Amino acid sequence: MDAGDRERLLHGTHHAPHSVLGAHPVPGGVAFRAFRPYARAVTVMSGGMTVDLHDDGDGFFSGLLPLREVPAYRLRVAYEGTEVETEDAYRFLPTLGELDLHLIGEGRHEELWTVLGAHPTAHQGVSGTRFSVWAPNALGVRVAGSFNFWDGTGFPMRSLGSSGVWELFVPGIGEGELYKFEITRPDGSKTLRADPMARRTEVPPATSSIVTSSRYEWGDAQWLERRAEVPAHRAPLSVYEVHLPSWRPGLTYRQLAEQLPAYVKDLGFTHVELMPVAEHPFGGSWGYQVTGFYAPTARLGTPDDFRYLVDALHRAGIGVIMDWVPAHFPRDEWALAEFDGRPLYEHSDPLRAAHPDWGTLEFDFGRREVRNFLVANALYWCEEFHIDGLRVDAVASMLYLDYSREPGQWTPNEHGGRENLDAVAFLQEMNATVYRRVPGVVTIAEESTAWDGVTRATHHRGPSGFGGLGFGLKWNMGWMHDSLEYMSHEPVHRRYHHGEMTFSMVYAYSENYVLPISHDEVVHGKRSLVSKMPGDWWRRRADLRAYLGFMWAHPGKQLLFMGQEFAQGAEWSEAHGPDWWLLDPHYGAEADHRGVRDLVRDLNTVYRASPALWQYDTEPAGFRWVTGDAADDNVLAFLRYDADGSPLLAVSHFAPVVRHDYRIGVPDDVPAWHEALNTDAARYGGSDVTNPDAVKPEPQGWHGLPASIRLTLPPLATVWLRPA
Repeated sequence: MDAGDRERLLHGTHHAPHSVLGAHPVPGGVAFRAFRPYARAVTVMSGGMTVDLHDDGDGFFSGLLPLREVPAYRLRVAYEGTEVETEDAYRFLPTLGELDLHLIGEGRHEELWTVLGAHPTAHQGVSGTRFSVWAPNALGVRVAGSFNFWDGTGFPMRSLGSSGVWELFVPGIGEGELYKFEITRPDGSKTLRADPMARRTEVPPATSSIVTSSRYEWGDAQWLERRAEVPAHRAPLSVYEVHLPSWRPGLTYRQLAEQLPAYVKDLGFTHVELMPVAEHPFGGSWGYQVTGFYAPTARLGTPDDFRYLVDALHRAGIGVIMDWVPAHFPRDEWALAEFDGRPLYEHSDPLRAAHPDWGTLEFDFGRREVRNFLVANALYWCEEFHIDGLRVDAVASMLYLDYSREPGQWTPNEHGGRENLDAVAFLQEMNATVYRRVPGVVTIAEESTAWDGVTRATHHRGPSGFGGLGFGLKWNMGWMHDSLEYMSHEPVHRRYHHGEMTFSMVYAYSENYVLPISHDEVVHGKRSLVSKMPGDWWRRRADLRAYLGFMWAHPGKQLLFMGQEFAQGAEWSEAHGPDWWLLDPHYGAEADHRGVRDLVRDLNTVYRASPALWQYDTEPAGFRWVTGDAADDNVLAFLRYDADGSPLLAVSHFAPVVRHDYRIGVPDDVPAWHEALNTDAARYGGSDVTNPDAVKPEPQGWHGLPASIRLTLPPLATVWLRPA
């Protein structure tokens, strides 16, 4: 062997190990070369022939056989105390084709997870695992794992042209093997890295990747066929947000599948939203600092166990949305940061790379391969795990170059603006690709600014000159902040804050909205939802019930975080999850908490049965104020309409008094109204001030409408009325 080849193989810097190792025709026959560190002897076996190779030192063995062509052969390798027979990894052709490499180079490989990473497979008739990784700055890459005692010396990978992809087929190993990539950086130093495309990982704090393949057989075909029938913004969408590790602490994916679908179905939610399930090293990040973008967290089971949970939810008629975090990633030295010795997944400009708030690194959205990594990742969760929606975290931090940065800490874009044009292009590509490939999936932006066109189609330009971002829905952070601010005031002061409850309708149709009461609002000193309300325990619960009734009637979809559905008093803690003991029949105040949960169930039941509350969520024709200016009475009343014009009247009264014969304007084409829901009902823990009989309109016009009804308004309550 050439001295230079030998040196590069020993030091892990060889780009083409297959060109020198294995069997090669040469003048005089076929040369066999093997690199087996720690071996005592290596023998070539072909047909009935066995030939011992010469020990060249340093783990190299070679021999020249007088053959006309390369035969089929195996190696017998003798170590101290044992012998193994094996295929020679260096006799195999590459496992990636030219089209794959072309698409990777273009940043357009929409099924990237099928070609990069570790895949058990049969290659040229031999079982093994094909490994491939993108590391364009590496001087060399080797595979280390449990199958070679974590010494990758004898397992160098080959570089596939200019693609930056390194590849090696290792015969004889399969599922369950642990592995990492040993990368030689441009400065010659070594780093051992988890696979960015690993589809299964060890349980943290262990960090190895695991060779895996799926054998799961899905049972949700009926669900998948049905979910694309109606777009999300015109369908009922009521979301229960869940942190899986703490919903019932200690349960696995499969154990959760026995409990979560039944609980969510009983409460009538249409969807669950899972806080990030992709692998993350620190549980306290709640999954928002991801290291394994393609692997469900191993804390709760295997990838197929997670599939089982999604399948169980689908079979219960519940959609699955998951939080997805393409904005940033942590700096762990075994993960993505300076993956091959230089900035690769992060931006090369340190000011652009460092996320100012979270101590993490931002993705370089301008790099084709990085954008491909993320777009394919979105597809991966939807296609491989049948996820129905992606709620994209921290979109605002992606869109603005000056996000949380002071002057001098950021550089304007080519037009002199603060928009991150690369991130805009990435989000447009991701949304367009997901909607094209996976019918029925919805993408949801957690975007906290007034960016123009978050839910506008990507090909429609708005006033800002940008095409829309292409999301299906957007979290309405303004509604959430304003309405919670209003509710935090004592009722006597609410008249001065009335506009905080009506302002959302000024911009309600600028985007397709979700109204979120998420985990972020019930942690870090913000208090739980019921604890945000003023007054004594009775008034707090009454306020909470009235607020939920207002929220479910307001245009937009609903999202409620776990524990808030039964008025948990304490903030959420990922360490112990919701306070389920509050629902223990032996607990003295159990009825108070059960009453709120019963209300949430009834809100969802009536909501799903009332197209007026969801069919025209994104169209002005679906809403009409009855009174938005009754600040002195703390009253808000509005009509919602379905596609046929059938109305639902919602009246919210945020004062702790009873108002008798309160006149409300109504249309004159409804002969009578009846209460469909009253949050003050005794069964919810209220004072049971209701309107039990049908209410008939009087011909007296009121609130700009031709007729009116007189209602008894309960204290701190929301009442829904439908045509009798």
